[in-house]
Amino acid sequence: MKELTASQITAAVRELCIEANYRLPQDVADCLRCRREEEDRPVAREILGNILDNIAVAAEGEYPLCQDTGLACVFVRLGQEVHITGDFAAAVDEGVRQGYRDGYLRASAVADPLRRVNTGDNTPALLTVDLVPGDACEITVAPKGFGSENMGALRMLRPSDGAQGVKDFVLETVKKAGPNPCPPIVVGVGVGGSFDKVALCAKRALLRPLDQRHPDPFWAAMEQELLGEINALGIGPQGFGGRTTALAVAIETMPTHITALPVAVNINCHVTRHATRVL
Repeated sequence: MKELTASQITAAVRELCIEANYRLPQDVADCLRCRREEEDRPVAREILGNILDNIAVAAEGEYPLCQDTGLACVFVRLGQEVHITGDFAAAVDEGVRQGYRDGYLRASAVADPLRRVNTGDNTPALLTVDLVPGDACEITVAPKGFGSENMGALRMLRPSDGAQGVKDFVLETVKKAGPNPCPPIVVGVGVGGSFDKVALCAKRALLRPLDQRHPDPFWAAMEQELLGEINALGIGPQGFGGRTTALAVAIETMPTHITALPVAVNINCHVTRHATRVL
């Protein structure tokens, strides 16, 4: 049995909030560089170059990657042989509170969706915990900006809609979003589960490294097909046209009911931020 204190959880979450908002994962930066080389439209190349310059400046640690430092989505894989002393959820929230304060990150959370009073410290975290075998606690912080989050969609398709129905819905959602989610985008797709679980699948898909495909060749082929069709829309970087509307499409699936085909699309901007620590 491993013992972890609430203060250890808080310290890790604090560091991750700052790291994720200042330093883009290497796979995302590498993909942006590759797409810049492939662009044949001058405006698109220039915009991708500006994005890469912004990444370099932010990595110096004085300015976050984006003014929208997002809601703090926190994903935890908690080993069943780990014992936490103290209030786990409160420790995560305290880490977010400290991270956003010490990193000079914008507080964007409102306590009530209609009365709109800012909580002042970007809490509470949007916490998802999975209990897994082992004695490790893996924490991932993925700040989610809402210029892209607001472009997401969920639909309960019929099983008879099949693969084409899934692809049509993804393309419809991206096309409707247009330039609003600050392309080039990363598209997370959830298929299966239930109304709530399919949305979580789509959000988790955004955590996958951009150079990794789905392990099932069927879904991997759909990812590549969708990526090609999305880029063929010609929306381009920041909506000014070009070959690069999306950097990647990631699909996550789970079993579902015999009468259902839930599909969710969660779009992320080119600032696909996340950072992980294992305690």
